[in-house]
Amino acid sequence: MNQAQSATPAAVAIGFADLALSPPIQQAIAETGYTIPTPIQAQAIPLVLAGGDLMAAAQTGTGKTAGFTLPILHILSEEHAHNQKAGRPRCLILTPTRELAAQVEESVQTYGKHLPLTSMVMFGGVAINPQIAKLKKRVDILVATPGRLLDHCTQGTVDLSGVEILVLDEADRMLDMGFIRDIKKILALLPKKRQNLLFSATFSDEIKALADGLLHNPGYVEVARRNTASELVQQSVHLCPQKQKRELLAFLINKHQWFQVLVFTRTKHGANKLAEYLAKHDIPSAAIHGNKSQSARTRALADFKDAKLQVLVATDIAARGLDIDQLPQVVNFELPNVPEDYVHRIGRTGRAGSTGAAVSLVDRDELPLLKDIERLIKRLIDKVEVPDFVPSTAPPESDERPPREPRIAHNGQRSERAPQKPPQAQKQGQGKPKAPAQAHGEGRPHGQARPQGPQNPRQGQGQGEGQGRNRNNPGQRPAGQSGGQPADDDFGNRVDYQPRARNNYRDPEANMGGHRHGNFQGQGGNPNRGTPAALEEAPRRPAVTLTGRKAGEIKPAALFGPRGGNNGKR
Repeated sequence: MNQAQSATPAAVAIGFADLALSPPIQQAIAETGYTIPTPIQAQAIPLVLAGGDLMAAAQTGTGKTAGFTLPILHILSEEHAHNQKAGRPRCLILTPTRELAAQVEESVQTYGKHLPLTSMVMFGGVAINPQIAKLKKRVDILVATPGRLLDHCTQGTVDLSGVEILVLDEADRMLDMGFIRDIKKILALLPKKRQNLLFSATFSDEIKALADGLLHNPGYVEVARRNTASELVQQSVHLCPQKQKRELLAFLINKHQWFQVLVFTRTKHGANKLAEYLAKHDIPSAAIHGNKSQSARTRALADFKDAKLQVLVATDIAARGLDIDQLPQVVNFELPNVPEDYVHRIGRTGRAGSTGAAVSLVDRDELPLLKDIERLIKRLIDKVEVPDFVPSTAPPESDERPPREPRIAHNGQRSERAPQKPPQAQKQGQGKPKAPAQAHGEGRPHGQARPQGPQNPRQGQGQGEGQGRNRNNPGQRPAGQSGGQPADDDFGNRVDYQPRARNNYRDPEANMGGHRHGNFQGQGGNPNRGTPAALEEAPRRPAVTLTGRKAGEIKPAALFGPRGGNNGKR
């Protein structure tokens, strides 16, 4: 990467008044109670105000969002756009998750409430029509997720040709979630001349490769070592079998009186099961993940921030963008498969200079994941025992999904049959078997036993056809038993009746349901077909031609003359 300028940590603490921001922005900052910028804000804001591209990396919870929203508000308020069209934003901020998009747009409204600028948030999971209605008005700052933004671009409801500043927030997470193709499609719709900003908590080598083709002569800000957690977060590990984690978590919550706990699980199903378990043990809990509707996710997050919920169980989708003031406790119910996600998880606590704690429940099978995390953060995590925890003797509930019911076969029976008991053996020499007890659900009469034939009814023509009917002699009824065994039909099904004698005659115009050949009431179709007697009677009926004459009639002489039969006479 071409690095034109690299920011260095400020030697002297500065205030927001020293950052040359406009008075309306300074007023909004003072109303929020902030006086001193964080290191990432103190270094990034001057570089953004200078108008160059920027690549910034900092720990989670150090104020990256304000590091780009404050200078963007200043630039857009100083440079007024003339004849700005509706649905044509001047600044585009892309985020990987809905929660992060909502947080960034809330920050824009907080710091820009004294400015004549408009902002809008756009993400999926909600109705698109209200977003289309907002795009019919002027929008200065657009915060969006890549998928929903491309939907609007396809429908032509948004115009990205006027974007002056592009921000990729949590760029590494966007690559992890597979947004690289969507990002390239969006970049193709933007003007070539623009200011590009990349902000993230972590930066991998893939992100730097992307920045090489996106950024032009950028500045680089890194206030802390890459992929490190905040020193204000106390990290610990409890070794516990997977089946005892739920019980241990409930024990820790009740013992330490945790009243605001953010718990992370690896799967959505596991989040639902854990929330249900905690709720059964009188611990108010809710789950938040990708399968939940946006309204349910927003409501659960709002209740958790307002301390109405004691525990919020979430997947890694909520690890980015959850900004909760002074969140005291984070629990990793299961370790993430990606070590970088651990940094984002525990980064939900220890924000803005406050302290926090992060506890991980680790099973023996998760020890390799723990080693990868320790290798990434370059430190060992303390292993703490819980001596007063005594697991219950009751069998724990399983996290596995219940098995699906087997599919139903065409003959009304299950395709996967349970093993059945063999029928009662018949003694040799008995002329007639005893009547066994009739099985439930079977309609055969007493005195007939279960068939002993092969599973495949078409094994052998003589055996398969001889049991159902006698094709050589149609008038002869087949016996109830063939070779000492009950009769089966051609499909191997047990029959409860004696089939009728089959007639060799087959009508070529046999009725196929009575709905394909006319609407005759008696036969449901053509009256000349049906029984053999009807076919024998059909030739005796006089044939009728298309002209209405009977067969053999001569055409009238008047028809041979010109002009309708007048034969030339007037």
